[in-house]
Amino acid sequence: MILASQKAVTLLALLTLLPLLVGCGRVAPEAADALRSQPKPLAFTAEHATNALQRVEALVKNHTPRDAGTPEGARAAGGLQQQLQSAGVAAELVRFEDETPRGRKTFANVIGTHRGRSDEWIVLLSHFDTKSGIGPAFQGANDSGSSTGLLLELAAIIQNSGEQHYNFLFGFMDGEECQLAYSDRDGFHGSKHFARALKKEGRDLKAVILTDMIGDRDLQISVPRNSTKELKLLALKAAAVAGHRDKITMLSSVILDDHQAFLDLDFPAIVLIDFEFGSRPGSNDYWHTMEDSMDKISAESLLITGQIVVEMINMLCGNF
Repeated sequence: MILASQKAVTLLALLTLLPLLVGCGRVAPEAADALRSQPKPLAFTAEHATNALQRVEALVKNHTPRDAGTPEGARAAGGLQQQLQSAGVAAELVRFEDETPRGRKTFANVIGTHRGRSDEWIVLLSHFDTKSGIGPAFQGANDSGSSTGLLLELAAIIQNSGEQHYNFLFGFMDGEECQLAYSDRDGFHGSKHFARALKKEGRDLKAVILTDMIGDRDLQISVPRNSTKELKLLALKAAAVAGHRDKITMLSSVILDDHQAFLDLDFPAIVLIDFEFGSRPGSNDYWHTMEDSMDKISAESLLITGQIVVEMINMLCGNF
């Protein structure tokens, strides 16, 4: 039984829905256009992880070692630019000089750009240089190969995803490693130069996400205290959604890395880093040694990190 008042409400509801049902050319097409224009959630699959590992292998094979300020370091930068361009990403080499304890050196950042709809930017970072003085066959497969291979693959994924809400910058930093000991003029040369340039340009940065040493077969990602609180919470949420909450922990200590240059200029920034890269749990005895080689990293670890970063991006962009 339907009362008269209920009949009136039902009739009104049917009249309201009629344009949608008959496709009158106004409501339904506009709704469909809105759905089509909404970017789809990004995904990072096992295939992407395999691609990322192959990118690490190519970097190590072609550019070992790739110390900052050396001819091989410069060739590595050129190779990264070419890979970005091959993926359809607009990319440039940004060469600059800076003082070091061993004299003035020339560095080369590689910057890729993907344009979105807004005026805000998400910056994804890795460094690609190797620590000097380790040896002529030092691979730096995990530090810095793993994050560089991952970022190359992320850039290709985002480029192929179509127009996102935010603009993206893919920053491959040179000169992260110090020559002697980290100081105002030793280490983090590329990130300092890049952060200052973005500040001078007045870029509105939504987030800066740095990955470092994330290929370790025994992966345990840490987020240090010197990361933006909101991004730390976002990383935990993203890890949970991706099914990898057990792979990420918050530290009470500080880790200086390329994200610090952005924090110093009041940009929101975070680093995801595995600083237990060694022969046993809790050890870091492979770091900056000849043991940092391809056999110590895995596609599985790149998959886990890639999925966490992609979920962070989806949440930032509202891609659900």
